[in-house]
Amino acid sequence: MNALARLGMVSESPSENPAMSTVSPEPQIQEPQKDYYVEKDGVKYAGMHLIIDLWGASNLDQPELIDQTLCDGAIAAGATILHHHFHHFEPNGGVSGVIVLSESHISIHTWPERNFAALDVFMCGCADPYKLIPFLKASFTPTHIQVNEQKRGLVA
Repeated sequence: MNALARLGMVSESPSENPAMSTVSPEPQIQEPQKDYYVEKDGVKYAGMHLIIDLWGASNLDQPELIDQTLCDGAIAAGATILHHHFHHFEPNGGVSGVIVLSESHISIHTWPERNFAALDVFMCGCADPYKLIPFLKASFTPTHIQVNEQKRGLVA
């Protein structure tokens, strides 16, 4: 500020500088913060968490098929995929993997030697984890599916 004052452009005190005027900035309009909570049947919550067990299932030793199935199901559910990674275990051929979603996650662990897969599916906002189930049925043809549902972030 001293260098500009020596050139006569700025005084030490704004009230002493006749060329300087105070202009109020235009008020900033604040967008309402997006609420990713869901309200359904009078209940408000962050999202739906499904614990899914597939029994009598096949193709549980194929990481590429598992990856494709879960990614296709996530997209159909209205979720946004951020990252996905699957690991194929030897010698039994089981697969563990995760899909990280903007809306949360999908994880899986398979036991092909027992024809069993365990999935953890949590989706918040408008994404619907139930839309993943038809993809699981088509790819893994389980004889039985057990689904446990938990609403997360329940607002009283």
